[in-house]
Amino acid sequence: MKRNFMLIAFCALLGHTGCESKKEEKHEATEFQVTSPLVKDTLITKEYVSQIHAISHIEVRALEKGYLQKMFVDEGQKVRKGQLMFQIMPAMYQAELQKAQAEASFANIEYLNTKKLASSNIVSPNELAMAKAKLSKAQADVSLAKVHLGFTQIKAPFDGLMDHLEVRLGSLVDEGELLTTLSDNSQMWVYFNVPESEYLDYKTTNKSSNMQKVKLQMANQQVFEYPGEVKTIEADFNNETGNIAFRATFPNPNGLLRHGETGKVLMEVPMRNALLIPQKATFEVLDKKYVYVLDKNNEVKSREITVASELPHIYVVSKGLSKDDKILLEGLRLVRENQKIYTKFVEPATAMSQLELYAE
Repeated sequence: MKRNFMLIAFCALLGHTGCESKKEEKHEATEFQVTSPLVKDTLITKEYVSQIHAISHIEVRALEKGYLQKMFVDEGQKVRKGQLMFQIMPAMYQAELQKAQAEASFANIEYLNTKKLASSNIVSPNELAMAKAKLSKAQADVSLAKVHLGFTQIKAPFDGLMDHLEVRLGSLVDEGELLTTLSDNSQMWVYFNVPESEYLDYKTTNKSSNMQKVKLQMANQQVFEYPGEVKTIEADFNNETGNIAFRATFPNPNGLLRHGETGKVLMEVPMRNALLIPQKATFEVLDKKYVYVLDKNNEVKSREITVASELPHIYVVSKGLSKDDKILLEGLRLVRENQKIYTKFVEPATAMSQLELYAE
């Protein structure tokens, strides 16, 4: 009897210990917050690699052959419209002008004499007409000689910034030889290529006459202080790339931008019914982004997602999630694949409101 009593007491003790252990295990079970993607219309910023061009960028070439006698400008100098830049030795062209002027004076004297004789019916009207034609030709030769002489002075066709000098003082330059280049940097044309699908979205959502505002991220990752406008879209798509070129115009009052620079155009694009999730709900593996999705049994499953755009503290997801999926919001490092967890659901709007910034 005593032995049976001790056996019953021992079993009761084990049962009590087991109950306490289960209670303690249940008490210590971690509760994880989960949420779902927030469906919302938003603006995403897309980046496009761009080439920056001056609104006018021309080659300055010699218009006549001769020795480069004078240079009135230097590399990198700002020049004004009509400012004298180069002087090609004008001696030969001055001589040609003097010769043309002398021939014109002689032709004028002949014409006046012939006119007097014609008024007295000494010469025929045809001879007077020939004298007048000869005078007109001589005057045209004078005008042409003046043009050639003027070509020895090369002046700036517009306000701009001069580039590298291709010749040196005293060089013998041929007609058409490159002297330098000149850029009008008061405004800049920024070209960037847009895929066909995004072009169609752009044309569909931008039906108003207002220009699309864009920003420019320069090579140092700083955003240019002046916004630009998309003013031109080229006529044809590139069949090799499937892209079409857009051109945005940026003011450049401080001359910071130069011809030939590169950068990125930042264009805000409206996205309807976008799926938004907090960035903290994601993790990376080999440059790919993942989230933990809970199945119907509350088991954790990793799933790859595609991020369409990045907002402050928020990702816009284009693939990998639906609005009804439940994703792990916090404690990503505390769980493992296929683990069953206890969860507390947080409304998507509430989860977003707890972030430092909102998605607008």
